[in-house]
Amino acid sequence: MIRRCPSRSASFEEEKPLVHDRACLAGGRLPPAEYASPVPAPIVDLLALRERVHVFADRADAGARLATLPGLKAGNDLVLAIPAGGVPVAVALAPRLDLPLDVAVVSKITLPWNTEVGYGAVAFDGTIRLDERRLPFFNLSQREVAEGVRRTQEKVALRVARARPGAPALALQGKAVVLVDDGLASGFTMEVAVDAVRRAGAARVTVATPTGHAESAARVAAVADAVLCANLRSGPSFAVADAYRAWSDVSDDEVERLLAAAR
Repeated sequence: MIRRCPSRSASFEEEKPLVHDRACLAGGRLPPAEYASPVPAPIVDLLALRERVHVFADRADAGARLATLPGLKAGNDLVLAIPAGGVPVAVALAPRLDLPLDVAVVSKITLPWNTEVGYGAVAFDGTIRLDERRLPFFNLSQREVAEGVRRTQEKVALRVARARPGAPALALQGKAVVLVDDGLASGFTMEVAVDAVRRAGAARVTVATPTGHAESAARVAAVADAVLCANLRSGPSFAVADAYRAWSDVSDDEVERLLAAAR
């Protein structure tokens, strides 16, 4: 059974980062409020935001709050945003860390009848991975899966062309990167993103996200070097949007505008 910890309210000034061993979160359980390891560990959250909803005004506010977590500035070379939702978060985050900004396009493969639910992901380097744990539940035919993959490949290619016009392929040899999205639901897309960034040469990958489920944070921590998630939540029901007071889809046009302004 997943245990929920009581919510706490606190002002922005009272927010304190807590560092967790990823084993604490693997079952979706958040550690007690007093738990804080003196040794740097893979997962960091803010106690004042734990188990709470509607804690960020919008994605820009989330990026600013995320920047207060330790381990993001020192030793990192580059912020990489995952379009579309990760871009406004990263645009607010990168200048606060005094780091350059680029994008790593990765997109989930979604169900034909529900574009919010994914069963795989396609990355900028051509990687295609299906989530074998979830896929059997959807009873999709091979033809439907193939069509979903094709559609997502086209989406990724278009986003790469629009978000990085004329830029060379992403080359990250030896770099320490901060990989940013607006939330971790299942964590599968972020797993694929981490793998693709490593194949592009990254020496260290820190995942930074405003909100995420405890189980997903543990899942991503198994492949990343660290996970910084300001608003960790547990329980059987989780939606990224619930962390934000103002939430809407981010269009590719807005991504272009934000990146152009940031550059």
